Amino acid sequence: MGFLGFLELMRSGRQVRGRKDMVLGGCPATLGMVPSAALATPGSGVSGTVLATGTSAGTMKVETQGPTDVVVRTITIAPGGSTGWHHHPGQLIAVVQKGTLSRTLDDCSVETTTAGQSFIEPSGAEHRHIGRNLGSEPVVLYLTYMLPTGSPLSVDADAPACETGGTGKAGE
Repeated sequence: MGFLGFLELMRSGRQVRGRKDMVLGGCPATLGMVPSAALATPGSGVSGTVLATGTSAGTMKVETQGPTDVVVRTITIAPGGSTGWHHHPGQLIAVVQKGTLSRTLDDCSVETTTAGQSFIEPSGAEHRHIGRNLGSEPVVLYLTYMLPTGSPLSVDADAPACETGGTGKAGE
């Protein structure tokens, strides 16, 4: 018996001698073929606004350990402005909505991210960094923080020796 014959048998409610096991055994399989959308309820009274979209340069991996505070925030950095050296207690996903962000990392390498791009900042003091706006227009960032519950958004940090000439203090 083909699948169409099986469906006809199911619709008619008839049992064919020797096919009882097939009909009864086929029920769970048939239920698995029912589209889940048939069970969905339509939404109403909901609207959404896309604040920014960004594409990562590669694969993004996000992990948290235990209870996590999720914070969504926008930051604007004026031309010539900077975030100061800092690190985050948890990961964050960033989207550059406007402008060009230059981030200097702990090893003094510089990553430049332009409008429409995204990146992940890893957690921990070993991932200290500074964000700078070296351009002539404001940099607008949309950030999603995933922090251990009760943690601050960021923690101030000294500049690495490669940026300070060995003193640990920026500008000295």
